[in-house]
Amino acid sequence: MAKQKSKKVKKESKFSIPQIKLSRPYKIIIGVMLMIFSVALFISFISFFFTWKQDQSQLFEFTDRNVPTQNLLRKFGAAVSHFFIYNGFGIAAFVFSYLIFISGLALVFNSSKKALVNKWFWGLLSATWLAILFGFFASQAPLLGGKIGFEMNDFLQIYIGKIGVTLLLLFGLIFYLVFKLKLTPEHFVSFYNKKKESFKKAADLNEEETTESITNNNDTTDYSILEENANPFENVEEQPKRSSFEMAIENQQPTINNFSTISKDDDVAIENSFEVKTGGEEEIDLEEELTIEQEPVLKSSLQIEKPTEEETDDLAMEVEKVQEEKEVKDNLSDKLVKDFGEFDPKLELGNYKFPTLNLLEEYGDGGGITINQEELEENKNTIVNTLKNYKIEIAQIKATIGPTVTLYEIVPEAGIRISKIKNLEDDIALSLAALGIRIIAPIPGKGTIGIEVPNKKPSMVSMRSVIASQRFQKAEMELPIAFGKNISNETFVVDLAKMPHMLMAGATGQGKSVGLNAILTSLLYKKHPAEVKFVLVDPKKVELTIYNKIERHYLAKLPDSEEAIITDNGKVINTLNSLCIEMDNRYELLKNAMVRNIKEYNHKFKQRKLNPNDGHKFLPYIVLVVDEFADLIMTAGKEVETPIARLAQLARAIGIHLIIATQRPSVNVITGIIKANFPARVAFRVTSKIDSRTILDSPGADQLIGKGDMLYTQGNMLTRIQCAFVDTPEVDKIAEYIGSQKAYPDAHLLPEYVGEEGEGSSLDIDISERDKLFKDAAEVIVTAQQGSASLLQRKLKLGYNRAGRLIDQLEAAGIVGPFEGSKARQVLVPDLIALEELLENEKNN
Repeated sequence: MAKQKSKKVKKESKFSIPQIKLSRPYKIIIGVMLMIFSVALFISFISFFFTWKQDQSQLFEFTDRNVPTQNLLRKFGAAVSHFFIYNGFGIAAFVFSYLIFISGLALVFNSSKKALVNKWFWGLLSATWLAILFGFFASQAPLLGGKIGFEMNDFLQIYIGKIGVTLLLLFGLIFYLVFKLKLTPEHFVSFYNKKKESFKKAADLNEEETTESITNNNDTTDYSILEENANPFENVEEQPKRSSFEMAIENQQPTINNFSTISKDDDVAIENSFEVKTGGEEEIDLEEELTIEQEPVLKSSLQIEKPTEEETDDLAMEVEKVQEEKEVKDNLSDKLVKDFGEFDPKLELGNYKFPTLNLLEEYGDGGGITINQEELEENKNTIVNTLKNYKIEIAQIKATIGPTVTLYEIVPEAGIRISKIKNLEDDIALSLAALGIRIIAPIPGKGTIGIEVPNKKPSMVSMRSVIASQRFQKAEMELPIAFGKNISNETFVVDLAKMPHMLMAGATGQGKSVGLNAILTSLLYKKHPAEVKFVLVDPKKVELTIYNKIERHYLAKLPDSEEAIITDNGKVINTLNSLCIEMDNRYELLKNAMVRNIKEYNHKFKQRKLNPNDGHKFLPYIVLVVDEFADLIMTAGKEVETPIARLAQLARAIGIHLIIATQRPSVNVITGIIKANFPARVAFRVTSKIDSRTILDSPGADQLIGKGDMLYTQGNMLTRIQCAFVDTPEVDKIAEYIGSQKAYPDAHLLPEYVGEEGEGSSLDIDISERDKLFKDAAEVIVTAQQGSASLLQRKLKLGYNRAGRLIDQLEAAGIVGPFEGSKARQVLVPDLIALEELLENEKNN
C-alpha cells in the first residue's frame, strides 16, 4: 500500500513544481542560517542609511581589498543594502528581513508551509505598496521608495496621474484591511457605538453624582414630625423629598398608586411584601397584592353574576344523541372478488399445459463442465511467465472455469500499472496460442484483473439445463429470459420487462438465430398464452416460420392477414404502425384506470375494479421480434425506423417490448435513435473493434470465439455468456406440443391500420350491405361529435374490426370525414335532426 501511495503522489506531481524533501537536521541548520542571514540584513539596512553616501562609490571596486567601506558588515552589507534598498524597495526592504527570519523559524520548528506562503504573499504585497507610497510622497528621497517605487510611480503617473495613483494606493490599503485584517464597516460602526455608550455612561454618572450632592445639601426635613405622626404620608404636601434610591424602589411598586385609600394595616402589608435583593433582579408579586386589595370587589362581582342554586335546579338541559354513519366495509369490487374470486385470464385455456423438459435434448453430460487440471496449470504458468518477461510480478492468481472460457483473476504486485497489462493482450494470446483472449482491467466490483482464456474443449450449454435450473424455475419476473450460463457456470436469467428493449447483433453464423430461439423458448416455458403475445417479423422467411403452429396461442397479427409470421417488408410498416395504435389505445385505458403501467392495470383488472363495459380488458404483454433489421432499413428506411423509435420510447409502460436482431452493426443501421432507446445489448462475435463499439460502445465483441459466445450489457458492465443451444427440431417439437392443444378461435388481433392513401379497408357504399348497428353508430358519433372506432367499441360493446367497418360505412355515407392519422375523424353532421334528414334522403333516393 505504501508503494501504491508513493506512486500516486509521484503521478499527480508530474506537472507541478518538484518538491525537495529534507531531513530534520538539515531543516534546522538551514533555518538557523536563514535567521542569522535575516539579522545580518537588518543590521546592514540600518547601517546603510548612515553610510550609503560613502559606500556607494566603492561598490564598483568590490573585489579590491584595499578599498574600505563604512557599513557595519563592510562590503557584504553595503552591496546587499544597495541592492535591496537603493535598487529595490527602499525602506520597505525591511519586510524581506522579517520574511526571511520567519522562514527560518518555520524550518526550525517545522511549521505549516501554507501559513508561511500566506505571509510571503502579504509581505511582498505590503513591500510593493509601501515602495509606491514612499516613492509618491518622497520622490526626491531615493532611499525611501527605492528605484522600484520611483519607476512604478513614474509609470503610473504617466497613465493615470497623481489622483489615480492616490486612489490606487487607497484601494490597496482597503484591500489589505479587508482581506488581511478582516476589518469590515460593521467593525467601525460597533467601535463608534461602544465609544458613544461609554461617553454617555460617564456623563450620566457625573450628573447623578451632582444630583446626589445637591440633594444632601438641601435636605432640611424635620424628622420629628415623622415620630409624632404614625403615617407621615397622609398629606401629600408634607411629603419629604426622597433620595434617588428611594425613588427607584417606589417606581418598582406600580400597584400602590392604583388604590384610592390605603389603611395603616394595608401599608404594613405592602411594606412587608417587598423584598429588595442586591446584586440581582427585583421581583414584585403583583398577583399577591391584587389578591390582598381587590379580593372583596372580585367576590362581589362574582356573586352578582352567579345564578342561585334554585335557578340552577329549575333549568333542564336536553342532550341530543347523534347517530354515527355506518361505514361500508365491502365495496362492489371486494364483494365480486369474494363471490366469484379474482379474474383469471387463463380461464379460457384453463387446461393448457406448458411444454415438458422431455422436448429438449441433453447434450454431452447434461451441461456439466470437465475440469482439465493439466490445461489449467499450463495456462497459469504461461500467463505468469509471459508477464514476468515484461517485468510484471503477480501476487495472486485464481481460476474460474466456465463452459467455454476460463477466467484467470490475477492480483499484480504493488506499483504495476494496469494499462501495461492491458497492452499485453496480443502477447498473452500469442503465448497461449489461443483463439482470442479478453483482458478485463480491472474487474468491476473486484480488486483484480481478469484474463479470459478459451477452453481447448468447450462444453455445450443445452437449453434443457438452463430451463431446468432453479434460478429460472423460481424466477419471479414478468418476462424471464434464460440466455445461458456465465463465466461462473451459473444460469443467467434476465427480465425483458425491465430491459425494456433489446438489440442483438453479430456476424453471420455466430448464433443470433439460436439466441432468438432461446428467448422465445424461455417465454414459452414460463408464460401462459393469455399473458404474452408475439409479433414475429422474418424477412428471410425461414427462421421464424417454425412458430406458425402456435399462431392461435401466442401470436398476434393484423386483421385480414393470412399469416401471423410477417415476411413481406410492406406489411411490416402496417404492423409497426398498428402497434403504435395499440400503444395509444392502451395508454388511454391506463389513463382512465388511473394507473401508471401495465402491471398495476392488470392487477386492478384482476381485482374486478375496472368495468369491462367501459372498454377495459386484460392486457397481455406483446413482444415484437424483428430478425434481419438491416434488410428492413435498406428497403423501407424511415418508414420503419420512425415507428420503432416511437415504440422504443413510449411502449415500455404498456407492455410492448422490442427485440431487434441484425448481422450488420453499422451506424446507418443501428442509428443513434435506435441505440438511445435500446439499453440492453447482446453482441455475438464481430469482425472488428469498430463493429464492437457500434453495438456495445466498447471493444470486446471482436475477441469472442463464436458459436454462441456473447457479451451482454444493460448499460453498466459487460457480462460474458455462453448462449444456450436449442436446435430447430427441438423448437419444432415445442411448437407441435403447444399447437396440438386447445387454442383461441383466432390469433390476437392488432388494431387495423389505415395508411395515408386509405389502404387497409374498402368503403362500403351499398346501403343494403350496411351493418345492423349502422344507425345506432351514427347516432353515437353525432351525439359525441367524435368520430373514432374506440368510441363505438365502448358505447356499442363491439370488437375493433366491426367498429372499424362501421366507421368506413359512416365515411361512405358522409357522416364522418376521412382518416387523419392519430386525430379523431371530423363529424360532418351537426346534430341528430340533420342525421335523420340525411338518412331519409338516402332512402328516398
